[in-house]
Amino acid sequence: MTQQQLAPAPATVPATVPVAEPGAGPRSRSARLRAAAPLLTALGLFAVVRLTGVAAMSLAASLTGKRPAVLLGRSWDSLWYLRIAADGYGRSVPYKPGIIFNDLAFFPLYPGLVRAVRTVLPLSGGATGMLIAWTASLAAAAGIYAIGVRLHSRPVAVLLVLLWGLLPHSVILTMAYTEPLLTAFAAWSLHAVLTGRWIWAGTLASLAGVSRPNGFAVAAAVLVTAAYEVIDKRGRNVSHRLWTGAVIAPIGWIGYVLWVGVQRGDPLGGYFAVQRDWGSRFDFGVGALRVVRHLLLKGDPLVFPMTVLIVAAAVLLFALLIAERAAPLPLIVYSGVLLLIALGGAGFFPSKPRFLLPAFPLLLPLALALARTAKARPRSALLVVGALAGLSLSYGTYLVAFAHRPL
Repeated sequence: MTQQQLAPAPATVPATVPVAEPGAGPRSRSARLRAAAPLLTALGLFAVVRLTGVAAMSLAASLTGKRPAVLLGRSWDSLWYLRIAADGYGRSVPYKPGIIFNDLAFFPLYPGLVRAVRTVLPLSGGATGMLIAWTASLAAAAGIYAIGVRLHSRPVAVLLVLLWGLLPHSVILTMAYTEPLLTAFAAWSLHAVLTGRWIWAGTLASLAGVSRPNGFAVAAAVLVTAAYEVIDKRGRNVSHRLWTGAVIAPIGWIGYVLWVGVQRGDPLGGYFAVQRDWGSRFDFGVGALRVVRHLLLKGDPLVFPMTVLIVAAAVLLFALLIAERAAPLPLIVYSGVLLLIALGGAGFFPSKPRFLLPAFPLLLPLALALARTAKARPRSALLVVGALAGLSLSYGTYLVAFAHRPL
């Protein structure tokens, strides 16, 4: 059974789009440009909406006496990453009784890249962090497009990228944060799984694992899909590349967790102790339910109700992803693990939508519906996109320039 058959798409939408094989014959330059036009359209639309978001946020920040470059490059977690890039690990800050902020909670790939780029380019730490984030965002958008084409069609792929760029928290994609980096590795790792390139899938999954704590979701997708392949083939004629990719996939995440454990004197539990010191732990959603109860009884600022709505929408989209069979097994596992971590984790409730930014497969049902609407009623589709753009730009500006809440 092939990867595309793991979860067939609805009858009205092809499960795959034929991809030209290398060496299939020369193509004219105009033909190559025509083939690349949808990808360039997707990347162009993504860049336009995100740069418009940066412009809106910058205008609002300037009107209130704030510096846009500081808000984008040196806010909240960005400061921790920049300190690690400059000085290495070893910073611990007591916050309040029972809460100690320790930089070992932050995974090393992003600060390592910041440090490496700064040795080559004469940029500040914040500018370097934004350069990496913006580059990773475009790489992620290209990977998301490639998956959309592979599973459905070029119009769906373009809309999938556009919707990802219009999420309420997509302003994060232009800040010195790690979500763009994780999404880029995740998208191309999942694409490699779908195309049977297991060593690439495992290598990229391992890099995702040293990008963020929830980067393990990529390795989980590779491992579960590999196990499915082995069971489906009853262990016969299984490529050594599959076994190699499956072994490589979790190495990055496991390696950093064990390293932190050794630093703390508890190889298996040290990293999780660091997370508990931050007030972050997996409690099966009990903490999140307490926040929702507080909102219902006492109300709260805009950020908390929006967080509840976004997380609830993510749960609904995951159900639709399964019900409509809009994605194959690896994308379902990847999205499900990210959603489970976001729902079940306690602490930093307003950050949950950010944790879900890499879960782009959840947008497939919306992209499919919007593609059908655009074909039958283009004005209605344009109105939906316009409304989403207004929400994304206004809420993103509010989050960064006015909310004063941890992102």
